[in-house]
This record gives sequence, structure tokens and C-alpha cells, in this order.
Amino acid sequence: MTTAIYASREGKAISAVLVGALFWGMLWWPLKALGGIGVSGSIVQVFAYGLAALILLPFALRSMREWRGQLGVLAIITLMGGWANASLVTSLSEGSVVRVMLLFFLAPVWTILAARIFLGEAFTRMRFVSLLLALLGLAATLGGPQLFSTPLSMIDLLALSSGLAFALNNVAVRIGHRLADSVRATAMIGGCALIALGFLLFGAQPIQPLAVAQVGSMLVFGLLWILPGTLATFYGVARLDAGKAAILLLSELVVAVFSAVVIGGEHLSWREVLGGTLILSAAVIEAGTEAPVRTHEQTA
Repeated sequence: MTTAIYASREGKAISAVLVGALFWGMLWWPLKALGGIGVSGSIVQVFAYGLAALILLPFALRSMREWRGQLGVLAIITLMGGWANASLVTSLSEGSVVRVMLLFFLAPVWTILAARIFLGEAFTRMRFVSLLLALLGLAATLGGPQLFSTPLSMIDLLALSSGLAFALNNVAVRIGHRLADSVRATAMIGGCALIALGFLLFGAQPIQPLAVAQVGSMLVFGLLWILPGTLATFYGVARLDAGKAAILLLSELVVAVFSAVVIGGEHLSWREVLGGTLILSAAVIEAGTEAPVRTHEQTA
């Protein structure tokens, strides 16, 4: 009976992670659609992510006693998780979906280095192989031999910084693993809205007045896309071993690339195919070598 209950819970968690990966892998689609009606990535984040954070806030406040003593970790999650989301969304809104997602999914490489520096995790032979494959994948994705002759674009830099911030966020989450799902989700989403507001206020383009239909579309996006995608991912990841969850989350990259090619009409160069294969292989190796860590069983 106990085994059957555990299998059922694990099955639900796996399904939740895959549903979340579908939402995040297809994130570019509503972003491009919203861009088509005249709203930029930063404006979208302020409204959509801000709404999702406000909805989650009462649930986070219920566990205030748990996180009052971890304000430092929570601030890092807000900053790093917020930057990871804000820079990724901005990159997806304005750049090539395939290229942006490949650069973002170098996050496991940065996680290896950050975990070594901040958590003292062992730098094993397989992790060295993973790091080497990912760096080769990065070089291939960015142009191979032309890597050092062509400067990186701002979109490339944002995508790379997004993966780096996500890795640092993962380290902070491990340190504050006792924080409730709702607290971490609120911090990350709220941080994204705040950083996007900074992008908006200090950006070069003037803020344009919004129509009611534009505001409504962004709020619907936050309610029906950002919120369920976040809750599904946090629910699943909190109930699976870290390695298994990391492997399942790689389906996000597959969904993003496949949908961008089939629906978005993007084309894969041979360098992007090679780079993506190397980066995906590195992520699978890293997920397989990660020590299983069971997190708390709290719901949002």
C-alpha cells in the first residue's frame, strides 16, 4: 500500500514537472503574440508576473515564521530568480527562441561551478566531462571559429546572464530548502516583476500608454500561463529527487526548440544542432551525478 501511494505521488510530481516544462518551453509563443499587439517584454512582465506574485503573496505570508530568519537567502532568490526570469523573457521577446534557449540551458554548467564555490560540492570526473561538453556546445552555438571575431549581441548576453542567475538561484534554493514552495515562487516571480520594472523605467524607449485590451491580455497571460506554470513546476520539483527533476526539466528545451521550428518557422543551423546536442548531453550528465536531495513536502 505504501509503495503504491508513493508511486502515485511520484507519478503526479512527474506529470506536474512535464506540464510546467510545456508552459515554459512554449513561453515564447504568447510573448511574441503580445509583442504583436504592441506590448514589450518588460511591460508584460510587470503586469503578468506582478499579478501572479500578488495572488501567491497571501500564501507566502501564512508561513512568515519560517522565512523571517532566512531573509538573506530570500533576498538572493528574489534577485537571482527575478533576474533569471526577467532577462530570459526579454531575450525570448526580442531574439531567436532556439539560440536564447540554448544559451540559457548552460545553467547546469554554472550550477556546477557555483555549487563547488558556495556549497563545497565535489568536482568529479563526470562533472568535468559535463563542463567540457557544455563549453564546446556554447562555442558551437555562438559560431564556432567565428566566436572571437564577432561580438556577442545584447540578447546573447542577457540569455547567458539568465542561465547564470538561474544557477545562483538554484544554489540559494538549496541553502533555503526549508522555505515553502509558495515563498520561493512569490520571491522569484515578484523579483522578476520588480527587475522588469527597472528595465522599463531606465530603458531607452519611452513608456507608451496602454489600451484596455493590452492590459487585459497581459493579466490573462499572468493568470492562465505564468501562475499555473510556476505552481506545476514547484509542485513537481519539490517532490522528486534533484537528479530526476533536472532531467525532466530538460524537456523544456526540447519543447522550446521543437515548437520554435514547427510553429515559429525558425531554422536550426548545423552549429545550433551540434551545440544543442552537446549542451543537452552535459545537462543529462550533471543531472545524473547530482546527489538526490529530498525537499520538504509542503504545498503552495
